[in-house]
Amino acid sequence: MPESAWRVAVIDSGVGLCDQAPVQSARRFIDNGAQIIEAELAPDPTGHGTVITRIIVSAGVPVELYAAQVTDAEGRATPAAVAAALSWALAQRAQLIHLSLGLRHDRAVLAAAIARVMTVGAVIVASTPARGVRTYPASYPGVIRATGDARCGREEISHLATPWADFGACAVHWSSNAQAQRGASVGAAHLTRFILAHLPPSTEPAAISRSLAAYARYRGAERRAAMSISCS
Repeated sequence: MPESAWRVAVIDSGVGLCDQAPVQSARRFIDNGAQIIEAELAPDPTGHGTVITRIIVSAGVPVELYAAQVTDAEGRATPAAVAAALSWALAQRAQLIHLSLGLRHDRAVLAAAIARVMTVGAVIVASTPARGVRTYPASYPGVIRATGDARCGREEISHLATPWADFGACAVHWSSNAQAQRGASVGAAHLTRFILAHLPPSTEPAAISRSLAAYARYRGAERRAAMSISCS
């Protein structure tokens, strides 16, 4: 893998076969209520992580990919499992950590893990609803809060700068079976794909946000009546 390749960790439900960027290392994190157990990656139970990963690596640039499996068959994850996955991602020297997931409550173990990532200087992109309830880890300082924006085509992003989200990106992904995946998690994946496609891995975290703002096609919150754009 060339030195110019992004080292990207995706924390989600796992990942299936990804021809565009083979997974370099993967780990499963199981919270049994008393401790976090690490295990081999299991098949993706929901397919969510697989879709998110495929969107990200479709940037068309060299990517060194790492996968952390934290959600169960119902798409649930615990703060402790996500925190353990974040620590593992740092051990893999990930430069960008992507989380298309959101937890409803702030927890000390998760806040501490995010703070460690910020100290190291890695970038975190986390999905968040475009409005309404705040989620974690997106709500922690320093995390790039990303959501879907119906105004955005595949190669467009928006600078939202709202109380809920920093940036928006294409909110639709068409799978090979012609089924559409929509929402904040897809938008966040498209934003990460945009970062990989347009910025070198050496870019400082603060400079990434400034660059994204400069690249933005749209500014301000999306209107409810905005038309949905297909961006597969």
